[in-house]
Amino acid sequence: MSICMFRSTPDCFADGVCVFKCLVNRDTEYCHVGKQSVLITLGYNSVLLQFKSQAEYNTFSNALKRCRRQKKNSVFSQRTDEASAAQYFQFYGCLSQQQNMMQDFVRTATYHRAILQNYIDFTDKVVLDVGCGSGILSFFAVQAGARKVYAVEASSMAKYAELLVKSNNLSDKITVLSGKVEEISLPESVDVVISEPMGYMLFNERMLESYLHSKKWLKSNGMMFPTYSDIHLAPFSDEQLYMEHYSRANFWYQECFYGVDLSSLRNAAVDEYFRQPIVDTFDVRILMAQTVKYTVNFVEAVEEDLHRVEIPFVFQMMQSGLIHGLAFWFDVAFVGSLVTVWLSTAPTEPLTHWYQVRCLLQTPLFAKEGETLSGKVLLVANKRQSYDIQIVAMVLNWDMQITVRGGTLYQHIQPIPLLLTAS
Repeated sequence: MSICMFRSTPDCFADGVCVFKCLVNRDTEYCHVGKQSVLITLGYNSVLLQFKSQAEYNTFSNALKRCRRQKKNSVFSQRTDEASAAQYFQFYGCLSQQQNMMQDFVRTATYHRAILQNYIDFTDKVVLDVGCGSGILSFFAVQAGARKVYAVEASSMAKYAELLVKSNNLSDKITVLSGKVEEISLPESVDVVISEPMGYMLFNERMLESYLHSKKWLKSNGMMFPTYSDIHLAPFSDEQLYMEHYSRANFWYQECFYGVDLSSLRNAAVDEYFRQPIVDTFDVRILMAQTVKYTVNFVEAVEEDLHRVEIPFVFQMMQSGLIHGLAFWFDVAFVGSLVTVWLSTAPTEPLTHWYQVRCLLQTPLFAKEGETLSGKVLLVANKRQSYDIQIVAMVLNWDMQITVRGGTLYQHIQPIPLLLTAS
């Protein structure tokens, strides 16, 4: 859609002379500044348009709105709140965040090794890079011999990826496509799909669904890098962490805070603090049982499989004590023709920007060595590019064949990752 600004008389806007013309589409980014200005992003530049009259401002704004209304609801837009998507893509449009991920040595070096050591899977092949960011994985694919790489990026980082492609003289090999993989169109099918779609606790940010959606462009015998993932969970005991959360909530237990009784909010504060999963790392000695593993095969899975994920668990307790919650981490496998390469976020491995995730029980469960902790973790996708988490757990004494203790936990994991420093 083309929009033209006119220099006009008050009587006849349409008969004026066009002084500014731009092409906009349904994904053009813009925002209103003050009462009569619009900041609009056009390619590599942002332009601030200041209008002399409210009428001119309204005409231009309405034209932009009409363009937005023409937008067909893609799979992504149907499952995602618009405000959440805007925040998400703004976050990943920052070079500082791309740097944070690229400087994660485990992440970047593992992808480099997985692609280069399986060069036979990339030589003379067509590759799709989903959510390419800076384009680093696309460059790896070319280094491995790819004939053509389509690098798809929905955030404003696409312009920087394009700049890197040009400055590295690879425009004939890498084509950067600005948009969501659910909405773009490719001129051909691809042999390999590469991506880094994992979030905290594997599923957070719901990028895995975009990764699975991209298989519509994959040839029947095509490859997925990564190929599958294992999410691990185990019960843990951490009295200090538990008390830290209760201590924070106890702020609201005060009956005279500058003369105000806050205590009526204490229960709500406890619920809020314990509802939020903790992204950090920990000593494996706090784990009380062997892990349970849940596998997601990216080659076989479809998007709908990730709308509701139920993970049953049965743990044989290896020590007695209070169970303060469940700990989670994941591994992903790159299954190539030559080698299989693993990327692990386990607490026993070098730390990554994914850390590990722990969900605290508001009321701890006591278990003795040899008893069984059983239940399930239910993750239900929401429109904030995240998941609502429900944990149901009970301790069974098999000698008595009765349920002796149990509890249910509801949590919500944040949709946007924070730059955290492990303690």
